[in-house]
Amino acid sequence: MFRGFGTVVNVATVLLGSGLGVVIGHRLPQRTRDVVTDALGLVTLLVAALSAFAVTDAALGDAVGDSAPVLIVLGSLLLGGISGSLLRIEQRLEGFGGWLQGRLTRGTESAERRRFIEGFVAASLLFCIGPLTVLGSLSDGLGNGSDQLVLKAVLDGFASIAFAASFGWGVAASAVVVLLVQGTLTLLGAAVGSFLPDAHLAAVTATGGLLLVGVGLRLLQIKHVPVGDLLPALLMAPVLTQIVILLR
Repeated sequence: MFRGFGTVVNVATVLLGSGLGVVIGHRLPQRTRDVVTDALGLVTLLVAALSAFAVTDAALGDAVGDSAPVLIVLGSLLLGGISGSLLRIEQRLEGFGGWLQGRLTRGTESAERRRFIEGFVAASLLFCIGPLTVLGSLSDGLGNGSDQLVLKAVLDGFASIAFAASFGWGVAASAVVVLLVQGTLTLLGAAVGSFLPDAHLAAVTATGGLLLVGVGLRLLQIKHVPVGDLLPALLMAPVLTQIVILLR
């Protein structure tokens, strides 16, 4: 599969889900949606485990030693979590979403126009402001496959059914935002992957795998892990890897 495949699938599921939502309305039982979400949560944990297994990558072990990879991932999560928490990344993302929705829906002339804009904004925020958007797009760009974005695509497809049942075709318009945001992040991942050594990429992949565990726990409603605050760990991983290499 080519890089960017996950984003293409995601756009398609948003459009398909929006169409179904407009047609069938609220006929999909809540129990069915809950079961689907639980199943996706379990699969997310599986993908997370496969990604986290990169901590045993031979290139990473050869570069930093056998005992250092786990410590690098641990240090990345601790430093990333502390910095993200102090910067209140997750809170700021949620606040930005509320501000954007207020700005775009204010002063709309008709109920139908307001409904379209609210659907567009709400769906765009749901589909684009989240840790799985960043993790999946970067992973796809880095050449690690599009499994994470395909999972997200299924989630977004079911969510778009529910949203479109209430807001109509404005939800389908959010597919443009999904394409722009995830496409840009995928290109960024491809650019980073072109100059990062294999050892550094393995550290990023393993760290991202643990962040995906947090996403899975949230989907299963076991614990609301503030994954947004942990996103700086993805930047810390290659930095700590390089530091350990220099100190050896």
